[in-house]
Amino acid sequence: MSDANGTQREWRKSTYCSASSTCVEVAALPEGGAAIRDGKDPQGAELRFDAAEWAAFVAAVKAGEFDPSPAERR
Repeated sequence: MSDANGTQREWRKSTYCSASSTCVEVAALPEGGAAIRDGKDPQGAELRFDAAEWAAFVAAVKAGEFDPSPAERR
């Protein structure tokens, strides 16, 4: 998919994503930050995050803020 300037983005999936699973895809934005989309629907909507928002999200993931609790893992 191209942005408003016609620039193609390079979409990537996590290395933890298997061929049989549904995963989100991420692409770096030229102005910084990132865009994410549903890998099952690459022509569908995408969410865009500026550099500060994306950095905060990545830091939260690394800190385990989104890890499921033991009860949620069952």
